[in-house]
Amino acid sequence: MPARKKKEPELLVGGIKPYQAKKTEKYMNQKQLDHFMAMLQGWKAELQGEIDRTIHQMQEEATTEADPNDRASLETDISLELRSRDREGKLVKKINEAIDRIEEGEYGYCETCGVEIGIQRLEARPTAELCIDCKTLDEIREKQMG
Repeated sequence: MPARKKKEPELLVGGIKPYQAKKTEKYMNQKQLDHFMAMLQGWKAELQGEIDRTIHQMQEEATTEADPNDRASLETDISLELRSRDREGKLVKKINEAIDRIEEGEYGYCETCGVEIGIQRLEARPTAELCIDCKTLDEIREKQMG
């Protein structure tokens, strides 16, 4: 029977491998903070690259189409692209806020109740500001308010 290959960990946001915490490790130690800082900075660089690429692409495609259908199609494409970049711009803002929390020593702790958010949750959503319980309550309140 052939030997099984050890499965390589998936790369996360920013091209960073998941953090392998040791049981005796203190939560949000310098090694973990460095890991999340690298993840956030890599993610930010990727998004910023996409935003810059879109700007250059739109400047190059600034030609006007003679055919109304082609013009409408181009305007739709541009509109969708701008909407995507707007969402990415908002995400860059959240990434910057997370980087600020790392620098202030507040990263990894819930802004509402102060408990640990958790390494796995931060790996999945490095910009998380709330623990899973507070986020769940927040979403329930949001649904009730409409």
